[in-house]
Amino acid sequence: MNVLIIKLGATGDVVRTTPLLRRLSGSVTWITAAKNSVLLDGLSENLRQFSWEARARALDIPYDLAINLEDTLEVAMFLKSVRPAEIFGAYLDSSQHLRYTDNSKCWFDLSLISSHGRPEADRLKLLNRHTYQELIFKGLGFDFAGETYLLPQPIETRLSGDVAIAADAGSVWPMKRWAHYEQLKRHLDDSGLTVNVLPQRSSLLEHLADVRNHCCLVGGDSLPMHLALGTGTRCVTLFTCTSPWEIYDYGIQKKIISPLLEEFFYKRGYDKRATSAISVDEVLSTVIAQLDVASRAVK
Repeated sequence: MNVLIIKLGATGDVVRTTPLLRRLSGSVTWITAAKNSVLLDGLSENLRQFSWEARARALDIPYDLAINLEDTLEVAMFLKSVRPAEIFGAYLDSSQHLRYTDNSKCWFDLSLISSHGRPEADRLKLLNRHTYQELIFKGLGFDFAGETYLLPQPIETRLSGDVAIAADAGSVWPMKRWAHYEQLKRHLDDSGLTVNVLPQRSSLLEHLADVRNHCCLVGGDSLPMHLALGTGTRCVTLFTCTSPWEIYDYGIQKKIISPLLEEFFYKRGYDKRATSAISVDEVLSTVIAQLDVASRAVK
């Protein structure tokens, strides 16, 4: 069976899609954004990957199944040239309208292209209590059983310590950036812990090493969180405007949910109240508890 996966970004979303590779048999071809190629290269013997810019190279074989997890016209137009025997996800109908297959509606009903419209999609997303993996696996006929992420070998950076802080949130979701990271760091420093704010790196593989080399990661719903989940690094994750229920915790994550989550759910603007609603004391105590668990595991 030849399977094509199209998942370009965001990088964290690519990482959390890799558990599918543990269940798909036969040959798998993955098309992703060029910056994410390094995270897929050599992950498994039955996987080959191409950047979006090199997508034409994926047309050398026929596909029994195409899994399109993107929701754009450009990707759906490319899928028409693939002509797979079966599609899961978004596609162009005969009228050139963007649709999604019935077996993928459990995920795409919650998306920007939801047939229910954006307000209802956001409402359904807020009510959803299934993880991303559960939704995608179910649509493909699998039962999600905690299959872990696949990640490549990191490039060692020698940055290590007790706690890594992932403070960056990016421009798309500015309300993911919690307002009190500096105050949290001072408290942790005063406790005698080694605390590092994750730096920008030239390679995602260096970023992967930075996360792995700490006992606990604290940050928002972001790529470092997924790297922590994939490397078995305990993490404390703050959810200020996105769904905590879509994230599978693998038994190593503690989620702190903003009391204002519903008010700011999937809003992409900025409001200071959203970034400051979670208290420093709650985060501090949760981080210390995670460090205690990590310490006991080492002993």
